[in-house]
Amino acid sequence: MGEGEGKADGMEENHKRRMGLEQEFLLVDESGRPSNRADELIFRCAEAAPSEGIEPDNFSKECSRGMVEVKTAPANTLEELEREYMANVSFAIRAGRELGLRLYPLATYPLPFEPSFREEPRYELQIETIGRERFLDAGRCFGVHLHVEIEADAMDPVQVVSPNVSPAGVRELLGLYNLATALDPALIALTRSCPFYEGCATGLAARTAFYRGSEEFGWDGVYSEMPELGSLQPYAEEAGDLRDRQLGGHQRWREAMDSAGVGSDSLHKMSDGIFDICWRPVRLSPHGTVELRGLDSNHPDTILAVSALVQAAADRLKNENLSIEPVEGLRRFEADEKHLFVPDFEGVGSELFFAAATEGTNAPMVAAYLDSIIEFAAPGGSASGYIKRLKNEDGSYRTTEAEILASHPPSEDSSIGEEEGLELVREACDKLEERVAASEPVTNPG
Repeated sequence: MGEGEGKADGMEENHKRRMGLEQEFLLVDESGRPSNRADELIFRCAEAAPSEGIEPDNFSKECSRGMVEVKTAPANTLEELEREYMANVSFAIRAGRELGLRLYPLATYPLPFEPSFREEPRYELQIETIGRERFLDAGRCFGVHLHVEIEADAMDPVQVVSPNVSPAGVRELLGLYNLATALDPALIALTRSCPFYEGCATGLAARTAFYRGSEEFGWDGVYSEMPELGSLQPYAEEAGDLRDRQLGGHQRWREAMDSAGVGSDSLHKMSDGIFDICWRPVRLSPHGTVELRGLDSNHPDTILAVSALVQAAADRLKNENLSIEPVEGLRRFEADEKHLFVPDFEGVGSELFFAAATEGTNAPMVAAYLDSIIEFAAPGGSASGYIKRLKNEDGSYRTTEAEILASHPPSEDSSIGEEEGLELVREACDKLEERVAASEPVTNPG
């Protein structure tokens, strides 16, 4: 797609862009039931964080009173990312324990519950525009957002892509955006976590189906009727595509507000700028990153392994200045000295997407696609150690969802009972706490 050939002028060979992440957690009480006490936890973390050298802003609110987002600032290495991520999550866990709260780390809660949304314009206007019943899924789904850094000052608050960004920066931006697009089904398949949603085993990647939605496949999610704002978009051939896509999504939201009788003249109450109105799985962030939002919230080892895979693939793409070329009918990654050949958008956005969200890593097509991505990334050093966590000893792919289904198989009618669901929640909290406790200890908050 013309990101350039040969070593790009102005780009440092073998220079790694930093990566950060954000993880959404549902708060539960000691029994495993959802709790709406996020504000208490966030306040406690913000109050005590400076004494441990942790940024208070690493702990923030989300659309419901039962969700908290833990942020990890951009890191130069995977080891640094893990260290900071574990420290932040450990801090939140211990602060929560002092309040009788626990962090549930998976993408959906297994039992029925109704989230309590915040009474703030940003969320109230979304609810009024989308509809409360549809927006309930946004409060029931929890994700991880990976941020991969691009050239400084590449983003512009009006023109989306800055006219002052270097040619090398444009090539890098397009390459990374298109790589993230090609990786989307892989992130869905590898991070599938809780198989239950509202008391039932859906047979789907539940967060993907009920948050993103898909009119094509009949998945009624938050953004099913507004794919311009919530679905994966085609590859970008030039910077203008990214600008037009962002502005077009902004206009689509204004139209939706007017259609719902909300009035687009109130948009300023929920938006700080052109980048805010976008919930797609791959988007540009005003923080100067390409943001990958298609991951289920999950356990640390899975999150870090997928982060390593994304970083290794991005590093090879950039360091070898490969041009991404979608190929009709191709369902894997293939590379030569100048190009990375990837599935066309029909493959990524439809065929592989459907397989990843239904069969997951059990689908032969998905497994072959994942194998080719790992082969392309061909990481050395510490990245290999992280990525190998994605597979079992027999070479099959390891997922949290498969482990849960083995220990908590659904009944004949695909349901899960309340006691078993609560047990699943407590087990997930236990596993998170045990893994974090095994990392470097940090003194108690407060």
